[in-house]
Amino acid sequence: MKSSIAMAALAAALAWTGTANAQDKNVKIGVMTDMSGLYSDISGSGSVLAVNMAVEDSGLRDKGWKIDIISADHQNKPDIATSLARQWADVENVDVYADVVTSSTALAINPVVVEKNRIHLNSGAATSALSGKACTPNTIHWTYDTYELANGTGKAVTKAGGDSWFFITADYAFGAALEADTRAVVEKNGGKVLGSVKHPLNSSDFSSFLLQAQSSHAKIIGLANAGGDTTNAVKQAAEFGIVKGGQKLASLLLFISDVHALGLKVANGLQMTESFYWDLNDETRGFSKRFSARSKNNAMPSMVQAGDYSAVLHYLKALVALGGNPHDGAKVIAKMKELPTDDPIFGKGSIRADGRKIHPAYLFEVKKPEESKGPWDYYKLVATIPAEEAFRPLAESECPLVKK
Repeated sequence: MKSSIAMAALAAALAWTGTANAQDKNVKIGVMTDMSGLYSDISGSGSVLAVNMAVEDSGLRDKGWKIDIISADHQNKPDIATSLARQWADVENVDVYADVVTSSTALAINPVVVEKNRIHLNSGAATSALSGKACTPNTIHWTYDTYELANGTGKAVTKAGGDSWFFITADYAFGAALEADTRAVVEKNGGKVLGSVKHPLNSSDFSSFLLQAQSSHAKIIGLANAGGDTTNAVKQAAEFGIVKGGQKLASLLLFISDVHALGLKVANGLQMTESFYWDLNDETRGFSKRFSARSKNNAMPSMVQAGDYSAVLHYLKALVALGGNPHDGAKVIAKMKELPTDDPIFGKGSIRADGRKIHPAYLFEVKKPEESKGPWDYYKLVATIPAEEAFRPLAESECPLVKK
């Protein structure tokens, strides 16, 4: 009799626990980003703002959900990112890590996310390994990657006659992946790579690297870097008269904040691949103007910041579909993959088994000063790359989650 009573009590307790978990509507989002370094303009405080806007636009707080947002600066250092990831899991009870700009830091926290069964919504890092060899059941790579950048800019420039390349490459995971992916595209389209040189992250002097590129006589100097490194390289290339001398620059990852910093007199003619531009359509303009009104210096959102908004909005939709319980990361990710994506940033899309978010990409060219109609009117659309062509085919994925 006592045994049956005990069993009944246990069953009731388990049932109550399951119901309580299903109704758990307490969520904590951590924005891990670069607050003061060379990527702070493309992520940083703007990424925190984008995440806040996603939570506000979800309307869940008005429906009784408790959603807290914290942020921290990983300083673009993998060891600091790893330490933060563990502290956020063990002490802060963070459910989802958003943004995580810089490929080295993103790759560093991936094992922690799996170990702690948290969620990694990456919008800031570029390395295609996040949906390749380094994929996890707890990670979604949202906005862009090195394959997309190479497939967009590298292919277009090579086909337009830029059939010899020299790379100036950031010396860490992102730069290596971007150069490797672009090399493959250049060679596939009949071009040749004449050489490459690596530079330290956050370099101020590109003179020796540019001289090596200049002496190679390559038609195209591919900049496999980002943020402040890209703007410094472009500015110094202009000072060296490299473009006037007949060579062209291909910026393989350029953000609207970089163009803003360079100015149209220096940046005009540069081509780049992006997943988002504020002036694409009515929906992107609506979001971007709301963002700009609240952002530092009234800046328009970068594609990283726009991706943060989109990723968190879809995450919250998945939680609603599950009825709560945000603390089982792998389960929430599975629901996110199951649901189609649809938002003002990218429109309709999907998330593949390897964690790669799928949407169109766009090849842009920076306008000449006389073509711009006002502040932040910097791009003209050259080509739209359909979603099914923009990213690495699933059949070629090295992600162990993909069944072949």
